[in-house]
Amino acid sequence: MLGLEIRVQVTQYVHDRITALRATAAPQEPSIPAPYQNVSVIRANAMKFLPNFFPKASLTALFFLFPDPHFKARKHKARIISPTLLAEYAYVLAPGGLVYTITDVEDLAQWMRAHLEAHPLFQFVEEQELRNEGKGPILDAVYGATEEGKKVERNAGEKWLACFRRIEVKRQNPIM
Repeated sequence: MLGLEIRVQVTQYVHDRITALRATAAPQEPSIPAPYQNVSVIRANAMKFLPNFFPKASLTALFFLFPDPHFKARKHKARIISPTLLAEYAYVLAPGGLVYTITDVEDLAQWMRAHLEAHPLFQFVEEQELRNEGKGPILDAVYGATEEGKKVERNAGEKWLACFRRIEVKRQNPIM
C-alpha cells in the first residue's frame, strides 16, 4: 500500500506511524516478512504525478478519505475529485477496482458523487453490496480508522460515504 500526500506534516505523521507499527509488530515466523513492510508514504502531488507512480490498470482500490474541501468556489479546481483527475484515476485503476470516498462536508460529498456519477468509467456501488462482497472490514476502516474519522466521531458529526467501481468498456472494432 502506498500513500501519496502533498502536505509535509501529514507525510511525516504517516511515516512516523508506519515506523512505530513496524517497530512494535513482531514477525510470526522467520520465513514470514514482518508486518507493515508493504506500507509506505511518499510526499508527492498525486494530481500531477499519479501515472508516473502506477502503470495502467495496476491498482485495485483508491481511497479519498476526508479530503480538503476547498470551500471557496475559486478553489474548487484544486479538489481531488474533478473530471481531469477522474480520467487519471480510471487509467491507474483496474476494471472492477473501487474508489472509496468519505467526507464530513455534505457539499463536498455531493460534489464528489456528482463528478464520479458523471464519468463514464465509474459506477456507484451501494455500501451493502460491498459488504456482501466481503469488503466490510475495509468500509469499517474507511469510516473510523483515520484520525479525521475519529475526530468526526468525537464531535458527533456526520459522514458521507460513496463508493464507485471502475467499469470496463469494450471497444468496438472499427469498420474497415
